Amino acid sequence: MPPAQGAGGEGVGKDRQKAEDVWLSMPPSLAAKWFARRMAGFLERYPDVALHLSSTVALTDFSSERVDLAIRHFDGHAPELDVQLLHRDDARVYGSPAYLEQLGLRAPGDLRRATLLHNTLHPHWAQWLQRFAGIDAEAGIGICGIHFDQSLMAIEAARRHQGVVITSEWLTQEEVANGLLVEPFAQRLPLAKGYYLVQPKHSIQRPTVRALKEWLIQQTRESAEP
Repeated sequence: MPPAQGAGGEGVGKDRQKAEDVWLSMPPSLAAKWFARRMAGFLERYPDVALHLSSTVALTDFSSERVDLAIRHFDGHAPELDVQLLHRDDARVYGSPAYLEQLGLRAPGDLRRATLLHNTLHPHWAQWLQRFAGIDAEAGIGICGIHFDQSLMAIEAARRHQGVVITSEWLTQEEVANGLLVEPFAQRLPLAKGYYLVQPKHSIQRPTVRALKEWLIQQTRESAEP
């Protein structure tokens, strides 16, 4: 009796599906604010690829997790991984036009009367204030503030006129483009960290993984500031 066509076809289908799947991990803030509005472009270009996205602040353990590529916000030092810089980060101040106008925030020193929105991804208010506003750490503690464990919440609070946030240009592109947030000061704090694309060294790159990697690199170049 000849073999059942259904059994063989199903097995081939599963193998093909597995080969065309790709697993990507990145911080939740980056997934929501930068990647989400670009994701459809990847799927349109590669309609046969099944993309699996994991958003977490935990470092990816490639030895125990199903992850092909990860974007990390760190200093780029990981000798055990292949590391490629996507975006060199700095800390910038943003606020809504209405909030800035209401409080008359026109110079860094004016932040003494603002509400500072803190977040764990960019905990740099103390450094920024001391360097650009002449406000030392002790005086900075006395400025009204709200602390968030996610950049998403801090940015949303700034958008809703609750204060000024210090964060990454990558996470505010949409709000700035829509005029919901503006950068009132030219001063930007350089950081040793950035967004890096990482994967295990000497890993076998399936075509779908290579396609996603090249697409991510292209997207970062296209979204770079002029």
